[in-house]
Amino acid sequence: MRRLITAICLCGASAAFAGAQKYEPLSASVQAALHKAVSDSRPTVSSFKNPIEAADWLGEMSRRLAKRIPNREYRIDLLRSVHYEATRAGLDPQLVLGLMQVESGFRKYAVSSAGARGYMQVMPFWVKIIGRPDNSLFDLRTNLRYGCTILRHYLDIEKGDLFRALGRYNGSLGKPEYPNMVRAAWQKQWGYTPSSLAQAGR
Repeated sequence: MRRLITAICLCGASAAFAGAQKYEPLSASVQAALHKAVSDSRPTVSSFKNPIEAADWLGEMSRRLAKRIPNREYRIDLLRSVHYEATRAGLDPQLVLGLMQVESGFRKYAVSSAGARGYMQVMPFWVKIIGRPDNSLFDLRTNLRYGCTILRHYLDIEKGDLFRALGRYNGSLGKPEYPNMVRAAWQKQWGYTPSSLAQAGR
């Protein structure tokens, strides 16, 4: 049974463009900062400016995600978590949705051939160097916390160069295919313009 589940996960991940972050030695200060980022246990608060903005964004993104995740309650929870973790890391939530689409096809239990796990296809070595042994990369919020923290880390390394940061995230630095796929998904599938009501409520 375990082999069957693993095979299903691998097939699911291969349908997307899952890659693998590559281990790179971290300085003690960077390792400590990343550990602090993924270990922050403060209560989650709304990352939206107001209820109107929340309703507008969640409603629009939920409509687009419905075919992939039919359960509305879980879909809204996922979207709230994406918005919170992306905003917390200084990332565009729509960019993170585009990355998730390309990396895992929004499959919670996706596992790549390299062993990357979950929605954002995080490599397990990150848990060992910046997390805790009990961190499960198949947990929604844990996976998003790690994924957003890692992408932010790569953006900082690359001084804001998204193309190179995405290449690092996927383990394909210098190759255009993956960054181009994520940017296309971000702009075409998840691009977002607030409604006039949401804009007025800001």
